[in-house]
Amino acid sequence: MSISRRGLLKGISLGSLMGALPSFVTTAAAARRAPSPYQQLGIRPVINFRGTMTTLGASKMWPDLHEAAGQASSEYIVLEELKDKIGERLASLIGSEDALVTTGAAGAICLGTCATLTGSDTQKVRQLPDLTGMKTEVVIQKVHRNGYDHAVRSTGARLVEVETEQELAEAITERTAMMFFLGGTSHDWRQETPISLERCLEITHKVSVPLMVDAANMLPPWSNLRRLASLGVDLICISGGKHMRGPQCSGILAGRRDLIQAAWLNSSPHSDSHGRPIKVGREEMVMAWLTAEKYSRLDFEAIDRECVKQTEYIERELSAVPGLWLQRTPVDRTRNIRRVMVQWDEAALGITAPELDKQLMAGTPRIAVSRLQPQGIELTVFMNDPGDEKIVVRRLKQLFKA
Repeated sequence: MSISRRGLLKGISLGSLMGALPSFVTTAAAARRAPSPYQQLGIRPVINFRGTMTTLGASKMWPDLHEAAGQASSEYIVLEELKDKIGERLASLIGSEDALVTTGAAGAICLGTCATLTGSDTQKVRQLPDLTGMKTEVVIQKVHRNGYDHAVRSTGARLVEVETEQELAEAITERTAMMFFLGGTSHDWRQETPISLERCLEITHKVSVPLMVDAANMLPPWSNLRRLASLGVDLICISGGKHMRGPQCSGILAGRRDLIQAAWLNSSPHSDSHGRPIKVGREEMVMAWLTAEKYSRLDFEAIDRECVKQTEYIERELSAVPGLWLQRTPVDRTRNIRRVMVQWDEAALGITAPELDKQLMAGTPRIAVSRLQPQGIELTVFMNDPGDEKIVVRRLKQLFKA
């Protein structure tokens, strides 16, 4: 392959990161370009105060990755050689034995589960999701259940819920393929994890059962991933298209070399594998690797300071609006995300939260926020461009005054 690591990284050096913070200032040259695909389709972009939501595009990919994608797609390569080399680089950054680029964190969860069910037995690989004669169960803490565990169940495995250490120990039998652990914040961030990751590792490793962590909600910072690897987590599932700002469809599965190799056997290009439909192209492999190279070296404290600065501006400006109640949402268990809850007396101000949400999305520019139950909105200040906070404050003041 004629693409050199030095050549690709040159275009996305850390110096191009404007220090540490994202910036998407439209230049005069960009303004003279042809209409964007969204303009051609009549779709208006959104200023995102909802967070790294897949439905909004998750994040903005680093602009200088596009050239690397073009270079990667311009030549033929042996895909397994590319997988091996990029796996080595990613593993070095994470601190794991090996790694594999996947289709998002959900793709990593699916392939990681497949790996624990089949190992390197190609007959079992071809047999999935028929688990006849194979291990059939995956243990999970009840509070860790969420929609993404469908990626586990798609393999044919059955989830076994536990709530205590004793239940966990008793749930592990000869049918157990692995334990699945939600590493970041659950949908209800107030709910604590009854059994710590460290204790889960002690219990599962004592009986040689691998443990897989969904780490999609554990970035930033990068050190969270290295900590998982240092603890001996067998499989780590990472999203490449959210805070990392790689391709939206990209992810990483990192961990034990034997399990990563088994995951590869269960994935494309192997035509008789369960993971064949979630194909990863050479372009995504290259961009996911370069994204990790860049992201792992960011100044995450500086990024958080910018988020705090924007959050404090929102709080300061909106607190001056009569009738509004503001409260800072606590940060997640494993990462700092700044969120501001805004609530009000709907009868007094004459606007409901659904109406406000609708008008924010219908206005110019369009602004996406989260709705709170039973009342109010929440502004997530996580990956916003500097200046976005002024736009949302100005628009909210207009709507509340009206």
